Amino acid sequence: MIWDDYRLVLALHRYGTLRAAASALGVNHSTISRRLANLDPGLFDKIPGGYRITARGKPIVEAAEDMEAASLKAERKARAGDRFISGHVTISIPDAFGQYLLLDDFAQFRVTYPDIQLTIKSTYSFADLDRSEADIVLRATHAPPEHLVGRRLFPFYVAHYCAIDYLETTPPQERVWIASCDGDKTPDWVALSPFPNTPMGIAIEDATMRHRMAEAGYGMTSGACYMDDPNPKLMRVPGTVPQPLQDIWVLTHPDLHKTPRIRLVMKFLIDALMAKQDLIEGRLPDNA
Repeated sequence: MIWDDYRLVLALHRYGTLRAAASALGVNHSTISRRLANLDPGLFDKIPGGYRITARGKPIVEAAEDMEAASLKAERKARAGDRFISGHVTISIPDAFGQYLLLDDFAQFRVTYPDIQLTIKSTYSFADLDRSEADIVLRATHAPPEHLVGRRLFPFYVAHYCAIDYLETTPPQERVWIASCDGDKTPDWVALSPFPNTPMGIAIEDATMRHRMAEAGYGMTSGACYMDDPNPKLMRVPGTVPQPLQDIWVLTHPDLHKTPRIRLVMKFLIDALMAKQDLIEGRLPDNA
């Protein structure tokens, strides 16, 4: 077997179908099917909907994982060896942080450092820096991976919000909460709100959409202070007190943390967020 064969076995093990493995490897379905036909037929069992690795194939997967880890480490070392303040940097960031906190800062960064090309991956999933899914990750979390290096800043705060005229124009029996998709139970924050007996109205996974629904007057919600306090169409529900949710972290892989362009981008992110600490921690007045 050659390295491409190991990569194929690993991708099919991880993703379970030829189509998904082909997408992960950047090739077409027929190529994967043809290459698989040339491998030992005892590596996978064909099951409904895809493939499952066999006991015979597991040592191949383990070897492929070791080879992948070595390849990724070599790639990181090569990137880390670049001592110039130039090149490509990929940042993984939650969509809301990018839209509501750093949009202008990213534009200014491009003007100030034209030789550094930023790629912003907007996701709420924690990027796997060991697999080079990003160079830097900006996340709010209680427990980031212990081997990553960087800095913990401060927590972001949340409070209860509604449209400016919602409480005046909506009778108490018609008021509802807008929450995230956390199952059928009522979120704990509702019990701590000024209206603990108000029922749930609609569950929305995306934080920005919940923000927009509240803005449109469709209910009350718990939202990040940095998103909702500056919005002139929203107000804090009377009696609400901002509460810390999760700490904000700026992190990179240990192999990259001394690379000049990585250090520069991390400092840029830290400085930009520190400048907005009062907003993030809910210390600015409504509609500041």
